Amino acid sequence: MDGTLVDTEPYWIRAEHELVEAHGGRWSHEKALQLVGKPLLTSAEVLRDAGVDLEPPAIVDRLLARVTTQVRTRVPWQPGARELLAALSDAGVPCALVTMSYAVLAEEVVARGPDGAFATLVTGDQVTRGKPDPEPYLLAAERLGVDPRRCVAIEDSPTGIASALAAGARTLGVEAVLPVPHLAGLSRASSLAAVDLGTIARIGAGEVLDLTGRRDEVA
Repeated sequence: MDGTLVDTEPYWIRAEHELVEAHGGRWSHEKALQLVGKPLLTSAEVLRDAGVDLEPPAIVDRLLARVTTQVRTRVPWQPGARELLAALSDAGVPCALVTMSYAVLAEEVVARGPDGAFATLVTGDQVTRGKPDPEPYLLAAERLGVDPRRCVAIEDSPTGIASALAAGARTLGVEAVLPVPHLAGLSRASSLAAVDLGTIARIGAGEVLDLTGRRDEVA
């Protein structure tokens, strides 16, 4: 969700800066980037080490409240995201939202998206092991009643990509805050605006596509 469908990473980074500085600590954009895609409790431990004098669950609550408030004011949809979700829904393709954000935030985003876009939501407060563990994607496939190897996962962060690949899903990495590495078996795109139903069908059939226009060495 964050980074892939909606450009909320700046919201999270702003919330982190505000919280750390309110507790007399120092935060940086570089440190914030290291938290992209990670479970919220993991991020909270890092923020605590940076000077936030709260227990990790309380830190998560503060961050969620701040980001949710910003989302209620404006949902910054990524280019092509709403169009792709609507096309998948119209085509009868069941979708799951798999995010390390908690349900309180994910539900706000989904409520402001295309009707019926998601058959189920898997959020960070519903799993024992967050990304990069495969559990979130395995749970999503189970709820959809499908083999994860027949799913196409769309991700933007290294941790999310690792989670989806570990679950066995065909995976498309879309660039947002961080560059998407050239990994064996990983499809890539520079934007969801370049992705349509045909793209998803090809990836689902086993093709590995590179829509970035770059030539990187495979890691």
